[in-house]
Amino acid sequence: MLELYQFELSHYCEKVRLILDYKGLPYRKVEVTPGIGQLDLYRLSGQRQVPVLKDGAEVIADSTAIAKYLDQHYPERPIIPTDPKQRALCFVMEEWADESIGLNARKVMIGAFSQSAAFRRAFLPSSTPDFLRTVVDSVPPEALEVLGMGAGFGPDAVKAARQTMQQNLESLCVLLQDSSYLLGEEPTLADFAVAALTMYVKFPAGAYLKLPEALKGMGVPGLADNPAYDLFWVWRDRLYATYRKVGIPGESTATSGTGPTSINIE
Repeated sequence: MLELYQFELSHYCEKVRLILDYKGLPYRKVEVTPGIGQLDLYRLSGQRQVPVLKDGAEVIADSTAIAKYLDQHYPERPIIPTDPKQRALCFVMEEWADESIGLNARKVMIGAFSQSAAFRRAFLPSSTPDFLRTVVDSVPPEALEVLGMGAGFGPDAVKAARQTMQQNLESLCVLLQDSSYLLGEEPTLADFAVAALTMYVKFPAGAYLKLPEALKGMGVPGLADNPAYDLFWVWRDRLYATYRKVGIPGESTATSGTGPTSINIE
């Protein structure tokens, strides 16, 4: 069986999960524990980033490389067009999704986390004691902004990312006005990349991911709930309902070894 070494809340891993579900390929998730699980991942793939796909003796790192591998070795329900121009457009749009949507979605989510107590509360498990919820509510946004600046996610960076995401969502709404998918009437890699990489802007509402219940369907205020972008969110929800499987595949956790105490999500 295919094995996906992953981080559950990585939107790049979600891109691979969407593709696997679309192709109807059974797989087992191997959750990579930050730090202690990364040594095994390095031994397996020669690097520490997720996602990594293991198919027998084959080990493939990077979500784009995995998508190409799956289309070549499991050609049923192809996701990469054969027409040269459509193929080129597909790869351009996927790269745009990876580099613009993926990176800026992360920044606007962190900005919303800093500014919205409701968003912070949604990340807490349902079993969180009331006093801890009160502590989370009482953290001043200014304190979180200072922490964000140290990680490169200060107010200016978040503002620029928000403007870029607004432009991205506007463009996607235009592209989807007269077609079922971004490149026509059949889904491609571009569609799955865009759908997955907007996860941080608005989390899927269904039981697709291991998320706190309060977080399902929640998103960045002004982007996830703006009527101007309804066409896109309805499209994404329909893509999920059509192709993403509900439920959690067999899962294990990569925990042996020692290593760095952070994980790079790619």
